Amino acid sequence: MQISDLPPIDFVVLSHHHGDHFDDRAARELRKSVPIITTQQAGEKLDEQGFGATISLETWEYVTVERGDATVRVTAMPAKHAPEAVSPLIPPVIGTMLDFERDGRHLLRLYITGDTLMHDELHEIPRRYPDIDLALIHLGGTQILGVLLTMDAEQGIEALEIVRPRTAIPIHFDDYTVFRSPLEDFQTLVEQRDLATDVHYLNRGESYPLRATAEIHQR
Repeated sequence: MQISDLPPIDFVVLSHHHGDHFDDRAARELRKSVPIITTQQAGEKLDEQGFGATISLETWEYVTVERGDATVRVTAMPAKHAPEAVSPLIPPVIGTMLDFERDGRHLLRLYITGDTLMHDELHEIPRRYPDIDLALIHLGGTQILGVLLTMDAEQGIEALEIVRPRTAIPIHFDDYTVFRSPLEDFQTLVEQRDLATDVHYLNRGESYPLRATAEIHQR
C-alpha cells in the first residue's frame, strides 16, 4: 500500500521523528498541510521539511480535531525512549490517547504507546484514562549497543497489566534491524498470563473491526 492508496488523512500522530516512524516516503508524499501532532523537537524537524501545520504537545496536553459532528481529542501520554544514562542522545517521545466522540457521545478510546520503555509514569495513565478500548503497543525490544530502547516481550506484558485495555494489537516489532525481541516471545507470555486484555495479531494488510461503545462510555 502506498500513501496515495490511503483515504483522505485528517491528521497524523507522530511519537517522535525517527526514520522508522516518519520515513523519506512520508516526508515526500504526505501533503504538506496535513496537521501532524507530535513533540516540539519533531515539530521543528517537520517544519524544516516543509510541513506547515505541526502541533507540538507536552505530556498531558491535548488538542481537539473536529470534522462535521465528529470530534477527536488527542492527548500526549508519558513515554520514555531510553534509560536515564543515554536519554540525552535520544529525542523526546510521546504516546497518544485518542478519544472519539460524535454529537457529544463518547464512542471510542484508543491508546498508542509510541516507542516507550516501562517506567513509573505509565501508572498514571489508567488513573486518568480508564476504560481504554484498544491499545496499539509498540514492541520489538530495540537494542543499540546493548541498550534497550523499546519494550521487549516482558515489558509489553507489564504495560498491558498496568493500562488494562480491553483489546491490544502489537505493532512495530519486525520491521527494524535492531529488534531483539520477536513477537513469538510476546505471544508465549500472553498465553501464560491471565490478562484482562484480549490480544489480537494482525499481518500486513489485515484489519480488525472494533465496535464503538457509546452506550458504555458515557461521561
